Amino acid sequence: MSTGAETTRAWAASEPEAAHARRWLSEGQHVEQTGRVSGAVRLYQRAVDAAGEAGDAGLHADALRHLGRASHRAQDPAGAARALQESLAVADAAGLDGAAAEALNGLGILALQQGRLDDARDRFVVALARGGDALPLRARVEQNLGIVANIRGDLPTALTHYERSRRAFEAAGDERGCALAYHNLGMLSADLKRWDDADRYFRQSLALADGLGDTHLRGLCLMNRTEVLLAGRRHDEAIRSASAALEIFDGLGARASKSGAHRMLGIVHRETGDLARAEAELLAAIELAVQADSALHEAEASRHLALVYQALERNVDALRLLNAAHRLFRRLGARVDMVDITAKVAELEGTYLAVVRDWGQSIESADSYTHGHCERVASYAVRVAAALGLSDDELTTIRVGAYLHDVGKVRVPHEILNKPGKLTAEEFHIMQQHPVWGLELLAAIEFPWDIKPIIRSHHEKVDGTGYPDRLKGDEIPLSAQIICIADVYDALTTTRSYRPALTHAEALAEMARTRHWWREDVYGAFVKVMGGE
Repeated sequence: MSTGAETTRAWAASEPEAAHARRWLSEGQHVEQTGRVSGAVRLYQRAVDAAGEAGDAGLHADALRHLGRASHRAQDPAGAARALQESLAVADAAGLDGAAAEALNGLGILALQQGRLDDARDRFVVALARGGDALPLRARVEQNLGIVANIRGDLPTALTHYERSRRAFEAAGDERGCALAYHNLGMLSADLKRWDDADRYFRQSLALADGLGDTHLRGLCLMNRTEVLLAGRRHDEAIRSASAALEIFDGLGARASKSGAHRMLGIVHRETGDLARAEAELLAAIELAVQADSALHEAEASRHLALVYQALERNVDALRLLNAAHRLFRRLGARVDMVDITAKVAELEGTYLAVVRDWGQSIESADSYTHGHCERVASYAVRVAAALGLSDDELTTIRVGAYLHDVGKVRVPHEILNKPGKLTAEEFHIMQQHPVWGLELLAAIEFPWDIKPIIRSHHEKVDGTGYPDRLKGDEIPLSAQIICIADVYDALTTTRSYRPALTHAEALAEMARTRHWWREDVYGAFVKVMGGE
């Protein structure tokens, strides 16, 4: 019995170069399908050499395109780019528009994976124009244009491209392509909260996946349809759908997808109030995402687990997870993961603000006179910061710092917080420790924003009479000064256990007498935005 190598040598020695190239190309495709990418690269290179010697431009361009794709899969982007550029040059020289369009699509995919979205879109647009009526190519290019639009957050445009892709796959009789297109349409419709459309698309993709025997796609449809069922409060169906997806991914050994199924189960259990099961599912999701090196799955699961911990009043754990998720999303921002990372970060920061706001309000509940204090301080401080020309990121820092500036008061005894008369020297010393205690409480958390100086220094005064460090002048961070002036104003204009509230005018007059506590620019900005109230 002859070996594969002996058979290859036999036909290589007897057949013309074009036939050699076709054999190498076919064998390379077979090897690539089995996952042996480096072997496929070697075979495609032989096909390229043979096709070049044969002078068959179409075959040469095709072999180069396959070499480019396999090189990309083999983590050789430079080699992939060279092969695809050469494929384009060969096709252009021979006037082969279809082959040129295929090469352009490959170059667009390479640019997309490298995060060069403008270059990717330009390549895809030209490929679409040069591909003519070739439906399979048109379907793939429209799908790629949809991905670019989706990453940019332009969901309506992405929806248009995905629908065009679906129609082209359907016209070409490509059921597998149709199944993927329906799944993409389902995902995008869910992002747009078009739940009925999303449900229809997922069911159509499911039906095609079942007919094709595509188990992984079936699992994806079941997992992602869970969000639709959850939106319709069909909780039992949602659990069954996510559980079926989990069983599929478990059987396939698909860790990243399995992580996603655990995440969806965690979300459903959180929504139904079963926080213990929600925590278990989301912890499993995070563990699997780490194993699969899927930063996106890890970040999403971390955000949802933070919401569980918020509900359990485990606020430090919630913030730790939100910070971890924030770092992961920022890391993803330098890559392309087929999603709009900007929208994900915005959603995460919204969750972050909700958690710190709720925690700040829970701290206030210990003092019957300070309900709403953190929210008001945040509002005043952000207005002052905006008047000073601070950036959006700095405004977020101010807002988060305002919500948490009094977190250390959880260690101050209630009888001191609510004492109706003047504090004794010893009691005042205890009260003065709350900035230090707040910093200790948050010491293990690495925040995305520089809020720790706010926590420690929001009672410092420019003249050195503040606490806990008696800082003076520019030693005090600007952010802490802004929170300080907003904090003083709110304290003066609200009823406290030891005195009634002052009017707005009375408070401004009192603050004018103590304006030496703050930097001139901070005091000036405060008067500018608050003086007319």
